[in-house]
Amino acid sequence: MLTPLQVVENYFLESRHQILEIAAMMDRYDAAMQRSGGNGAAATEQKITLLRKALAIAADPKPAQDRTVALLDLFATG
Repeated sequence: MLTPLQVVENYFLESRHQILEIAAMMDRYDAAMQRSGGNGAAATEQKITLLRKALAIAADPKPAQDRTVALLDLFATG
């Protein structure tokens, strides 16, 4: 079993990379929405809303259940 410090040290760079990728995708989406005058398809808006909910779940410091389980439930029902 890893210590809390080991978990952070082992996974920090990979996690930082993944968060930056998500932020870049959201920036590209925002720019595309701005170019299109805000005309996004309903399905697209639903997916972006789903991703925003997922980010909130992932960032919750005291989740009611494991974040992975909550995200799997979210994506299964979304």
